[in-house]
Amino acid sequence: MIPTINEEKTIGMVIDGLKKMSNVEVIVVDTNSTDGTKKIAQEKGAKVINQPERGYGKAYKTGLSEVTGDIVVCLDGDGTYPPEIVEPLINILEINEVDFISCDRMTLRTSLNYTTLHYVGNSILNRTISILFKVRMNDSQSGMWIFRKSLYDSMGPLSDGMSFSQDIKIEAVRRGKFMEIPVKYGVRITKPKLKTWRDGFNNLFYLFIKRVER
Repeated sequence: MIPTINEEKTIGMVIDGLKKMSNVEVIVVDTNSTDGTKKIAQEKGAKVINQPERGYGKAYKTGLSEVTGDIVVCLDGDGTYPPEIVEPLINILEINEVDFISCDRMTLRTSLNYTTLHYVGNSILNRTISILFKVRMNDSQSGMWIFRKSLYDSMGPLSDGMSFSQDIKIEAVRRGKFMEIPVKYGVRITKPKLKTWRDGFNNLFYLFIKRVER
């Protein structure tokens, strides 16, 4: 399941990498791309769903409602997460009877692929999650996850925005067996969708709201 906004330079490569596995359904949820993203994804054999409303979480919820498989893989369409590691991660999920694997970018980060500002912001959010929810993570903002659909179906309401990423992980720890695995995060070649300061503060504020509502 891949959310996209103007990823024509990379979406084909990502889908090709996933299609190397057998029995794979690729769902692309596109939010008003103005380039060739949707056309390329369709030509590569993906199921493309239009989601005109902006929202990272909203896109994921739309796509996850269409998933038919038992195991779900979520990643970005910008090529920063390596699709070739998906099959080994699925094997780890099954062999270790894990319910949710989150890919950790922090452990193997470099100055080229992960800025100091993002590292500091992520660390603050990780620490806040630890204090408020007693949940320890290396990378609460990671955008690549492998999990059992049954676990997701057991979760309550999740955020419609960027905080969906941390929200689904917190719920995964509460409801199942959670594991983080370090991955080598790639260098982005497309324009980032994240607004660092705005999204960082919004994610931090959401954690306090979630804690109060708990």
